[in-house]
Amino acid sequence: MDRIILSLRMNKIRSYFIMIVLFGITQLLSAQEYKLSFQILDETENRPFENAQIILTPCGCGGVTDVNGDFSINLPKNTYLVKVSFIGFKTVERVVTLDQDKKLWLTLSEEQQQLSEIILNAKHVSERLETPQMGVLQMTAQELIKMPAALGEVDLLRGMILLPGVNNAGEISNGLSVRGGSLDQNLLLYDYAPVFNPTHLFGLFSVFTPEAISSADLYRSNIPARYGGRITSVLDVKIKNPYVDKLKLSGGIGLISSRLSVEAPLIKDKLLLYAGTRAGFTDFLLPIVSERLKYTKARFYDHTIKLLYLPTDKDQISFTNFFSKDFYQLDLISQIENVNAESNQYDFKTFNNTLNWTHSFADNSSLKTVFLLSKYTPKTLFPERDNSNIIEYESQINLLSIFSEYSKKINNTLNYYAGIQGNRYKIKPGKLNPGNGNSILAVTLDDETSYELSAYSNINWSPFERLTLSGGLRFNNFYFVGPYTKVTFDESTEEITNIIEFGKGEKVKTYSSLEPRLGANLKLGKNTSIKVSYARLNQYLQNIYNSTTPLPTSRWKTSDTNIEPQKSDTYSFGIYQNLNDNNLELGIEGYYRNTQNNLTYKPGADFFLEEFLERDVVQAEGKAYGVEFNLKKPHGKVNGWFNYTWSRTFLKTNVPKLSDRINNNQWYPSDFDRPHVFNSTVNFEGNKYNTWSLNFTAQTGRPYSIPNGYFELEDIKIPIFLERNNARFKPYHRLDFSWKVKYSKKLNRRWVGDWTFTVYNLYARKNTYNHYYTQRTGDVNQHIFLDSPMGSYQLTVMNAPIFSLTYNFVFD
Repeated sequence: MDRIILSLRMNKIRSYFIMIVLFGITQLLSAQEYKLSFQILDETENRPFENAQIILTPCGCGGVTDVNGDFSINLPKNTYLVKVSFIGFKTVERVVTLDQDKKLWLTLSEEQQQLSEIILNAKHVSERLETPQMGVLQMTAQELIKMPAALGEVDLLRGMILLPGVNNAGEISNGLSVRGGSLDQNLLLYDYAPVFNPTHLFGLFSVFTPEAISSADLYRSNIPARYGGRITSVLDVKIKNPYVDKLKLSGGIGLISSRLSVEAPLIKDKLLLYAGTRAGFTDFLLPIVSERLKYTKARFYDHTIKLLYLPTDKDQISFTNFFSKDFYQLDLISQIENVNAESNQYDFKTFNNTLNWTHSFADNSSLKTVFLLSKYTPKTLFPERDNSNIIEYESQINLLSIFSEYSKKINNTLNYYAGIQGNRYKIKPGKLNPGNGNSILAVTLDDETSYELSAYSNINWSPFERLTLSGGLRFNNFYFVGPYTKVTFDESTEEITNIIEFGKGEKVKTYSSLEPRLGANLKLGKNTSIKVSYARLNQYLQNIYNSTTPLPTSRWKTSDTNIEPQKSDTYSFGIYQNLNDNNLELGIEGYYRNTQNNLTYKPGADFFLEEFLERDVVQAEGKAYGVEFNLKKPHGKVNGWFNYTWSRTFLKTNVPKLSDRINNNQWYPSDFDRPHVFNSTVNFEGNKYNTWSLNFTAQTGRPYSIPNGYFELEDIKIPIFLERNNARFKPYHRLDFSWKVKYSKKLNRRWVGDWTFTVYNLYARKNTYNHYYTQRTGDVNQHIFLDSPMGSYQLTVMNAPIFSLTYNFVFD
């Protein structure tokens, strides 16, 4: 019996032991961890996606991807819900049963039109090789956001002037010069409506509300047939469509300007809203920048509002309103004759509205109809000395336009579009209101009205896999109408010899033109392509000014009986190659542009409130040519680009009258002739929290005129200018720095913020803005000017570093 009991006890102990061992093994197995790895890619560009957020439940753990798009974590055996997200991209969810080491490859795709920062046509890495359009400059959001800005804010135009072939007129400038063209030879569109003054704060900011921008394309050579009216380039900026299902806020708070944007559904899936605004008040900072700006005042404001209505799944109707206003006081730029003022005050206003209806058909075709109104009102104020009276000078340009365009995709190798467009220009050249003063008389110049009717078509065809062709044709019919007074002058005495009056609406002058646009793209291999293009364009609206920066005292003028349309023929050739598995992009492009009827001022011209403008202007032929080199590294912890441009731009008059000739009818450099331009941007992405950026630009100095001698009149030495642009400023160069810091411990956050610290003109380069001459008295600066009766002085404006700190945020 005892043996039996002992045996039973032993069996029971063995059973307990086996159970304990099995339980321990089970616990050991359940406690074993497996490695879960991820690689996240951008679906569009198929490249690693850095800083994507990965959240796992039920553990509530996760992290962010590194520069290679990788992330890994050790976890116990279990079933997990994985969420991968990034602001502006669709969230990806996956259920994973982790019972062994696993690796997931996932892609993120953009939410249409919902990126929190500016996107300039983020496209596939090889699209540059596929498109037949030549001379198109595009920039991704990542490139633009890392670029150092003047005052801590992402800016479209500041980014564009760092690209090959694009420049401006200097530190205080309000436009773009593309391939040596003048500022008014570029068409700037903001949701289809032209913008005639695209900058704030002396050119340091563009007027485009930063968060509002969805895409931007700069066409320089093969300008598509849907665009007309300018002979050099087109910058087409589109505003985002607010495709949102919940409230989204974004903006920034800075020393110079602050901004706020709101996206929200007003009626779910039917009526959507985008509204963005920005304001800047810089009076207190300008004296710090330069002593010469001690009495300068500057402030600006802009807003962009867009309503999107979706009545059906085939229709989209949008309304866009844009308003921009600048006010600044400056005594460095100009003085108006016979006006005794303490300073000059400038007031700019832009008011644009766009109504767009797009209908999609079932056969891969669509019809788009756009109605727009663009109004630009520059005003100059002259506070008189020793009294409270203010003299006002105001002008205005109004553009009313409507166009309708039908487009159709036949197949993957053939597509086309065709459209018609009508424009009405109404210009108020100038009105001078003396207020309650009696020093000058009131003057009002006659309004000018003209119409432009156009029809256009364009086809893109790929007859072979390696060859793509594009061809377009645009027909323009422009006519200038009354009321108008046509005056004939005697060429020798300039006295009026004949006057003809035209009534309201009566045709005064008509111009018609055909504009062919051709482009070809031949792929030599997987990573190399050659592109050639030709484009003819006509320009019926021009801005006349006698400085490189058009002021409110400049004149907008349409073509008439005396001023013919400007014309250009542009030829381009380029070769492009992607190297090192698409990690390097190389481009070399050459161009030649022949222009006719370039409008410039005669020697000694003063067209302020001039009734007969033709007496102060002359039309010249022009030529521009150059070679642009671009090397770009778009990815990696160190990325950026290097650009070098060699180019020349010349003008030549052909007038018989000696006093109206410029440089005696010989070729001379235009105001925008810059033989050598170098730009470089380098971004250092140290980690997920810090990004440092450096931008360096250097270029040949701008041409200017020095006197060829002087004469004395009543003991006053007066300089004589016989040649135009016969000297150059010192070379221009500048270094900018930017440091962006983003940090948050919360993985699943809706509020994302970052700090951006920038330094504009890091090493305080004193770049020349202008030269001016004064009569010398006594022996002042004798060791510099010797026996010269005139003293020449250099004017600099941005001659010190400009520091800025901005907090940017997104709530989604």
